[in-house]
Amino acid sequence: MTPITFAHRGGRADAPENTLEAFRRALDVGAGGLESDARLAADGHVVLVHNSAVRTGLRRVKVRDLPAARLAELGVPRLEDLYAELGSGFELSLDLKEPEVGGPILDVARAAGAVDRLWLCARDLSDLEALRGRHPDVQLVHSMGRRAYGDALERHASTLVKAGVAALNLRETEWSLGLVTLAHRFGLLAFAWDAQEYRRIRAVLEMGVDAIYSDHVERLVAAVGEWGETPTEDPGR
Repeated sequence: MTPITFAHRGGRADAPENTLEAFRRALDVGAGGLESDARLAADGHVVLVHNSAVRTGLRRVKVRDLPAARLAELGVPRLEDLYAELGSGFELSLDLKEPEVGGPILDVARAAGAVDRLWLCARDLSDLEALRGRHPDVQLVHSMGRRAYGDALERHASTLVKAGVAALNLRETEWSLGLVTLAHRFGLLAFAWDAQEYRRIRAVLEMGVDAIYSDHVERLVAAVGEWGETPTEDPGR
């Protein structure tokens, strides 16, 4: 299966991050998926923004203190706007910046008919477990630094599977062929984030990862396309 090409924050190397402009451009150049960050606005709408505060004039104001309409004026789109503008024909990976945003995300995705192409990511496994308990159909991704569980990755992989997590997301430099093989042995998908240089994208492709996140969308799409066209050596020769 061809790995999912996720445009990190819409591909922030080429357009303002987490904007409809960036998301549209990423899809236009061939990204198979979009990545963003999800928070709740003051009026309960899901908005796509990384930081907890936005600049308005000379001040910084918390996202939670502004309604979605005001945030839209500042370049922060709602999740509803993303689906309304671009449809749902792409994979969407959302980083849960607040534990309580998961349920509202799923409400919006269900209304758009997009739950089966939605991936919800969190660093805290308890947040994912709580979400799984309320929404058994959601695809969950555990995003955590390799050092957080040291040499106990096999035990951690078992824990993730028992919790109903679909994928393990590590920084691309933390993956190895052995770790990808281990993840797959447990039935986990291997997602690699922060793959920016062509050689590093190619390296994790050779390891067999299932998805890659990059700021450089055209570079990512080209690398995956070229990798997919590389002929496989005949083992019988």
